[in-house]
Amino acid sequence: MADLPTTSERILEASRRLFNARGYASTSLADIAAEVGISKGNLTYHFPTKYDLVVECIRRNRKQRREQFELPRPASLVAEYVDIVRVAMEQAREWRFLIRDRAQFQTGAATRRADAAAAAEIEHLTWFLRQFQAKGMLRASPGIDLEALARSAWMVSRFWIDHLAQDEGLDDMTWEDQKRGMRHHFAVLMPALTAPARREFESVLARLDLQHGIRAA
Repeated sequence: MADLPTTSERILEASRRLFNARGYASTSLADIAAEVGISKGNLTYHFPTKYDLVVECIRRNRKQRREQFELPRPASLVAEYVDIVRVAMEQAREWRFLIRDRAQFQTGAATRRADAAAAAEIEHLTWFLRQFQAKGMLRASPGIDLEALARSAWMVSRFWIDHLAQDEGLDDMTWEDQKRGMRHHFAVLMPALTAPARREFESVLARLDLQHGIRAA
């Protein structure tokens, strides 16, 4: 029999859902307690303030993002890169209030601290680009700045969920929405790739479509 979630786990999961759906500022501790089915006093025993909740959410989000590097990956370098981008976008969706509402809770040292997970993600993408370069998958462009290229591509996928909410009025992200974001990510990368490398990326994206039940026209 699987272990039942603790009260703290239930509170954190309810907080994440409500912060995502309603926004950090519009969600009260009473709202969260009602969602969990406990008293407000019980909730504040575990997390005295909303700020305490968001600090723990940030810690868990960053831990989850670090752990993604330890997951089994596809054998192909391109498929592995695409998988890293896909998972990062899904994590941004799962914790989207951390991006969207940052100005509402970024008041203490714990929430202003530099995001080490983001730096690790950019470093990881830069590593991939170096591997592509070593394998002759990048065009022979003199002076190409691989870190700047990785950072630009990372920003597109990391903040895509924010774009969907603010500019397209979407509350969630379907596979089609996510694929559009991935294509914007790759639009930054593609000009630096050789033609065979671009075809390999397109092939990997097509396989992802099939996994989601979408066939090419």
